[in-house]
Order: sequence, then C-alpha cells, then structure tokens
Amino acid sequence: MITVLRNLSLALSMALLGAIATPSLASPPPLEAYGSLPEVEDAAISPSGQRYAFLMSAKGARQLLIVGPDKKVLKSIAVGDVKVRSFDFVTDDLIMLQRSSTEKLGHDFAQDKFEFYQAVLIPVQQGGEMQLVFGDRRSLVNAVFGYYGTRWIDGRPVAFFGAIELRRSDRSNTGYEFQHGRPALYSVDLLSNDSRHVATWPPEYSTRHWLVGASGSVIATLDISKNSGRWSIDGPNGKIASGRNPAGDVFLVSIGKDGSTIIYGSRDETTDITHWYEVPIDGSRPSEVIYDDVDIVRIYRDRKTGHMIGYVTETEQEEPFFFNATATKRAKAIKQAFATYRNRMIDWTEDFGHVLVRTDGNHDSGTYFAVDLTTNRADAIAYERLAIGPDAVGAVSKVTYKANDGLEMDGILTLPPGKEAKNLPLVLLPHGGPHSHNTEGFDWWAQAFASRGFAVFQPNFRGSTNRGEPFIQAGYGQWGRKMQTDISDGMAALAEKGIIDPKRACIVGASYGGYAALAGVTLQQGLYRCAVSVAGVSDLSLMSRIENRERGNSKIARRSLEEELGPRSGYREISPRFNADRADAPILLIHGRDDTVVEYQQSQKMADALKDAGKPYEFVELKGEDHWLSLSDTRKAMLKAAVGFVMKHNPPD
Repeated sequence: MITVLRNLSLALSMALLGAIATPSLASPPPLEAYGSLPEVEDAAISPSGQRYAFLMSAKGARQLLIVGPDKKVLKSIAVGDVKVRSFDFVTDDLIMLQRSSTEKLGHDFAQDKFEFYQAVLIPVQQGGEMQLVFGDRRSLVNAVFGYYGTRWIDGRPVAFFGAIELRRSDRSNTGYEFQHGRPALYSVDLLSNDSRHVATWPPEYSTRHWLVGASGSVIATLDISKNSGRWSIDGPNGKIASGRNPAGDVFLVSIGKDGSTIIYGSRDETTDITHWYEVPIDGSRPSEVIYDDVDIVRIYRDRKTGHMIGYVTETEQEEPFFFNATATKRAKAIKQAFATYRNRMIDWTEDFGHVLVRTDGNHDSGTYFAVDLTTNRADAIAYERLAIGPDAVGAVSKVTYKANDGLEMDGILTLPPGKEAKNLPLVLLPHGGPHSHNTEGFDWWAQAFASRGFAVFQPNFRGSTNRGEPFIQAGYGQWGRKMQTDISDGMAALAEKGIIDPKRACIVGASYGGYAALAGVTLQQGLYRCAVSVAGVSDLSLMSRIENRERGNSKIARRSLEEELGPRSGYREISPRFNADRADAPILLIHGRDDTVVEYQQSQKMADALKDAGKPYEFVELKGEDHWLSLSDTRKAMLKAAVGFVMKHNPPD
C-alpha cells in the first residue's frame, strides 16, 4: 500500500494521485482490468481508528486483510468466491461479516431459488475461531433475515437479527422442519454468540419490522397487512400510529436524535408524496411532518444507540449534515477537500476523529483515504484498480438535456481517453432499478467501453432517483414508453452537440437496463446497430406473475406493481419478447443461471422468440452467477462477450 500525505485545508487536485493526464494511450489496459473484481472491494475502520480491514485481492487470491496502525498485517483470511456483502468492526478485536449464497428450494416453496444471508463473527487475534450466527441453533434456519443494529448492553455488543424459527418434527433428521418464512426477532451477544428470542413473528399475510432502542428493548413494531394495506406502529405502551396505505408504502426510518421519538415514512395517496413523521414513543402528543423541505438520500445512525445523528441531502455534492455541529463542520471539510472527485465517507470513529473516505472519478479508478482530523492529514492507503492508471481513466461529466415532452433530465458522459469529443461512436448504458441513478464517477463497465474508443452515455431517465420523488413518479406506467424515449432523447442531444455520431450507436444494459436495451431494438426502430441485455426483463407479464407469487400473492404487492408498470392489459405491448419480430439489430443475451431477481427464463424466452422470428441473436449463460455479477470469472466473461459483440457490430474506427 502507498501512503500519500496532504493537508486537508488545501483542495485536492489530480496531483494527489500523481496524475497528469496524457494526450493518448499507446494501448488501453486489458478488459480483465475492468471486469475483475477490484483489488480492494471494501474497507472498514476500527472503533479506535487504529486498525483497518480490507476485502482485497492479492496475486489472484481474495482475502479479508486486517492491518494495524503501522500497516502490519494482523490477520489474513482467504475468502475465495464467497459473496461478501458487508463487514464492520464490532470492537478493535472483532469483525462481523455478512455473506450471501444462492440456494435451491424445494417444491413446497414459491421460489425456485433464494439468496440467503449469513452473519459471521471473525476475531482479529490469530487463532481465534470464526463463528456463524445461529450456526449452533437447530431450531433456527442458519441464516439472517434482516439486521436491526448492534446495541451495547452491560458493556457487551448485542446485535439484532431477523430469524426463521423451525418447528419440532419426528420426520426430520435434525428434529426440526420448516413452518413458514415470517422472521422473528433475535438478539445475539457478539462476544459469546449466544442468541435469544426477543419478539415474535408477524401474523399470516403480514410483514413486521422493528426498531431496537439503546437498552436492547423493542421500542417500535410496524405491522403491515399484505392484503388490506392497513398498518400500525406499536410502542412499549401501546399504539403510536396507524393508517391504511393500499400500496403498503409505509416504513420505519429511525429512532429520533434524543431517543424519545421514532421516525417513520408514509406516502400520501392523494399527493403521491412521501412524508416523514416524528412520533413520541409514549404517544403523548400528535405526530408532525419533518424534513419536508429537504430531500434526504441517506441517514446516519449512532451505532450503539440507533439514534439518528444526521443525514445527507440530495444536492450536487450530497451535502452531509449532523446534529452535532463539530461533526458537520468536519464532514463538510472532507467534502470540500475531496471535491475534485466523487467522494463518500464510508466509515468513521465515534468521535469523528478518524474517517475512511473513498474517492473515484476523473483520473481516479478508486482510492481509499484514511483521514485523521486530529492532525488534519489524509493518507491514500489503498487503490482499487492498480492496472488502470490515471491516464487510462476516461473523462467523466454530467450532460443536461430535455426529453421530447420538455422534462429536464441529465446523464453521465464518459469519453474515451485521448480522443476528441467529436463524432464519436456511442454506447448507451441505461442503469438498472429502474429506481437508481448514475453520478460522475468511475464506472467499470462504462470505462471498459470508453477504453475501446466509445463515448458512453448513462441517462438518468424519468423514474431515476436523482431529482426527487415527482421525477421518480413520472416514470410510473412508462416502461417502454417515455422512459424509453428519454434514453434516445439523450442520444439526440449528444448528436446535436456534435459529440457522437448517432448512426454508430449500440444500447447496452443490465436488469432494467437490459430491458431498455431489448426495447431499444424492438419497441423502437432505426436507432441502434446492436443491443446487449444482461439479466434483462423480456416479458412483463411473466415478471408480474413471478413477483406476485414470491410475495405471497398479496393485494398490496399487486397494486404496487401495477402502479409501477401500468395496467396488466398493456404488458404484452411493451414486452420485447412479444415484439421480437420487430427486432431491427442483432441482440446479445447474457444471464446468470443463479439469478434470483430477474429469472433466467426471461432471457431463455427472449432467445426462443428471436429464434422463431428468424432474428440474429447470441445467448451467453453465466453458470453459478447471480443478478449482481458477484463472481470475478463470470463478470469478466460477461464483459468480454458484451464488448466483443459491440465492437463486431459497431466498430469504433
């Protein structure tokens, strides 16, 4: 690891990384440099600020590496292809890691496969034995179903998880058998791994969520009926709030900042706007709407108490705000210091004296900084992609434009390194979700295409999450319609500026982006030379049936899905599968066999439809891969196939 020291009072520049852009590259990095999992995937800082943990690869081997203040390795644990979802220090001597795996289910279940999460306790000291949460409880499924925080009780860290309880049975070898999938709440002493029942599961056809207070007691329980949408929040002394929401759009946000209130959100059915309400736990005074004048994209909680301590607002730089004035001042100083790049505080000590910051963007393929606010210094301690140097990172910028109906939107443009932004071939890369958005940073998929000579545009079409709730709702019922033309309107705007050649464009995407890619050459014509769909939806009726079945055929799930997609009678019209005969460009289908989000058969059925229609297509199966492209080998295989297909049908030169 390389250390670079800089004074935080100075704005960081490209010189921070020793980066001076060169006019052109003799040759771009290999595709593997983009498709491989990063050399550093994630990092965490210990409560004292003296230890760091990195999920990283060294010489092709993935490992969890724990180092001390002198960069001395304290422990290294091989993780192989384990899908690590998160990890954090509990104490300086203990890490809690969450991992997932895709498992097949039996015939008695609504789903064929399910992504199970497990929590693993990892001692830092050498020789310490790792333990699986619920691993020694035969009466519980050895997985976790929701994490409700860690509280310090009598000086000991106690975590709270959802757990599925099994019932006694003479027919099973273990003496227990499955009864239902509604989790109860359990506490786990993280030092001893002892667990105990805290709160029971919800009634049938209901969901239940909890807020756990600083003392470890449940201070709020939210129940929602899957059929009627009726909901209620109960506190220690009785009902706090209740109502009815036909789409089930009610959720617990956090415990309030002083611990005497809870915050929940609910969407107003008349205005379609989500409000946050702060309600006293004892129900002593009426609830009031809070933060209605602020678009909040993320909240911060105290790790020991669960109290809300701050939030991040939806602004150009995602401004942080803490209720503690010193923390706010320090957080804003970090934002200002790293303003040249996309940056995010990913971990910090309780006193906010030590902060772990991740940056990426122009001339930065991903860097982790240890910021010591007691000495006002920043150390660059790890790089995500050493093979992709500063001069190999294509320039990234935001482009604003208007849709054909006048709606204002934007997208992220990535240019090929060393190329003039003029008359370039284009890859349109719409995001998944569809409720997410792209920002100005290093995107490995976009940069891979840019390295091969393409301009890449990632439009934030209506339905994206970067312009507030009305913009999200503008996408309701617009799959294959205005959401689709928003994408091609972005291409037209770039063509008008002379940046791209609209006659040399392909559309590529994953998940919803995969649907948009298929729709671009079936529901639309004459725009693209090719399309690549990774784990894309091809049949909305099939998606609707599967999602409703997996959600227990609840009425609120059906209503919510219909609100999102529009009336079921129109699904066939906007499903690429049923418009395969209109495909006017070659299509590449790529799908992970273990996908539990968009089922593999979505691509299978699209392939069958294209074959029947006599349309050119290719189909790549990723064995053992999930929806998120979690495995390095299959992710590289996806990228090689996708880039190769685009270069074949839309050569950059």
